[in-house]
Amino acid sequence: MCHYFKNASWIWICDRAGADEYGEFSARFSASAASAVCRISCDGDYTLFVNGEYAASNQYGDFEHYKIFDEIDVTAHLRAGVNEVSVLVWYFGVDSQRYKTADAGLIFEIEQAGEVLLSSGEQVLCRKSAAYPSGRCKAVTYQLGLSFLYDATQEDTGEWRPSVVVNKVCDLYPRPTEKLKLLPPKDVRVLKNEGSYYLIDLGEETVGLPTLEFDCAHSQKILVAWGEDLQDGHVRRIIGGRDFSFEYVSKAGNNRYTNYMLRLGCRYMELYAEAPIELRYLGLIPQVYPVERRRVSGMDPLDRRIYDVCVKTLELCMMEHYVDTPWREQCLYAFDSRNQMLCGYRAFEGGNAAYARANLLLMGKDRRSDGLLSICSPCGVDLVIPSFSLYYFIAVREYMDYTKDVSLGKQVYAKLVSLAETFLKNREDGLILRFGGDNQWNFYDWSEHLSGSLWKGERATPDVVINSLFILALESLRVIAQAIGERFLYGDVLEETRARARAEFYDAQSGAFFLTRDGGELTVLGNALAILAGLADSAQEICEQIAQNAFSDCSLSMRCFKYDAMLATDVARWRPYVVEEIRRDYSRMLDAGATSVWETAEGAPAFGSAGSLCHGWSAIPICYL
Repeated sequence: MCHYFKNASWIWICDRAGADEYGEFSARFSASAASAVCRISCDGDYTLFVNGEYAASNQYGDFEHYKIFDEIDVTAHLRAGVNEVSVLVWYFGVDSQRYKTADAGLIFEIEQAGEVLLSSGEQVLCRKSAAYPSGRCKAVTYQLGLSFLYDATQEDTGEWRPSVVVNKVCDLYPRPTEKLKLLPPKDVRVLKNEGSYYLIDLGEETVGLPTLEFDCAHSQKILVAWGEDLQDGHVRRIIGGRDFSFEYVSKAGNNRYTNYMLRLGCRYMELYAEAPIELRYLGLIPQVYPVERRRVSGMDPLDRRIYDVCVKTLELCMMEHYVDTPWREQCLYAFDSRNQMLCGYRAFEGGNAAYARANLLLMGKDRRSDGLLSICSPCGVDLVIPSFSLYYFIAVREYMDYTKDVSLGKQVYAKLVSLAETFLKNREDGLILRFGGDNQWNFYDWSEHLSGSLWKGERATPDVVINSLFILALESLRVIAQAIGERFLYGDVLEETRARARAEFYDAQSGAFFLTRDGGELTVLGNALAILAGLADSAQEICEQIAQNAFSDCSLSMRCFKYDAMLATDVARWRPYVVEEIRRDYSRMLDAGATSVWETAEGAPAFGSAGSLCHGWSAIPICYL
């Protein structure tokens, strides 16, 4: 538990916060020029300034029972004598798939040479921000959360008053991952300049903080949109209720602005003004997680290009925790992250183990009344993909396999057992059933028969995918239990499930496994998982049919199971097939100018033109090339 913040209190600008609210906080303190740190945490996000200079931002996504604080070295910003600290806090207050609503609050302290110079409390002055209008609640996407409007004509206005101490109770822990690093602003190319309209090319997929500078004759509203590609000469701004834009009200003269709290993933940016402006810069300050790539050599040139673009994608999808699609969503999904971890163990020095561990621990902190993992962590939306809870077992075991660190297994073992019991409660005649709640999405893959029904309860019936995943999860739990000295309690359940699934879903006529009993659906994913779960007596015959395209194929993200099943069956026979398929599908992206790998092979047109061109789960060629 945390031994800091002994004299600090949680504070806010009022007793009762509103949704999408911005608070400004300011205080003075005396210090020497020696080294000093600021420890800080908030609900939502923060930007910290010391003596008017940007010092840090980026609150770790967390829970009230697992609240993370940052420790920021502020030495470079200090001067001997009186100093000023300022904090801008954006309280979201609206649930999304990267934020779970909790009480608004800010807590911080500044320490130098073992002495706390300043702690948050009533002596800290505060005000509601006038430059950031509160209460708009305009979403980018329901996964990503809120956008914003900044009014430069209202900078530094409003009356300061003492902060309000609020009754916010949290268990505080130090940040388990490194802080993100900011790189110099991205070089850009202006594709169109029409005075009141600009189109900007960042040159490649980029993740970072929006920044702009321009001159204009008078105040006016500016709209900035962003996207990964151009359709009909413009970014995909509005797609089915999504709105990839923010707004800025300019002041007359020079305008310079950076938002340190809304991270964008894009290649292109557009600016729309009401009247002509002189644009000096519009782009992103790249925000990256510090990793070091492993050196690889001896690759075929095409394989190396594919490998490099996959590693680049992994880097773009690493923030305070794993991001699946920086453009459209910023979430910690159990399955997506499992793929990202598996690739990261190979791609980065040290296997990026500490980062993977922190993500797995955060997922294990999730608490749902139905006993499953939320669709992502943290998450305020009442939606769950049951199969993703089973991938969590696999990811924990793989972490232990690659790092030999058993301490994580000890920390999350009770959670794993609880998850196993949740699935056992949804079991009938020795088989796991699909879940039937409207908020339980039986998604397996973006392919035929496997995408499930979102927000619509499905009939509770068994299928080969959920049962194969349950078997793999229990096998992983067995390994974890043995490693940490726990007794494995599910041996009989494991063998019964394997026998019942083999009898229920195998079709002798086709020599393969149906998705559902008598359903006739033959899928690559279902048969690959059946092989890996030990259901198949004729694995080679199934692999031959997979290679002959006899089944409905799986998407890029699920190819790992297809490839693992084929290579486990006959590595010499299927290695050329795996490599050639990767070369075929990923070279199409490269030929189309991709600078990161796509969510699906369809690219941008997928999901009603909401397909992402940067998705971490598709980086799996790293594991095979």
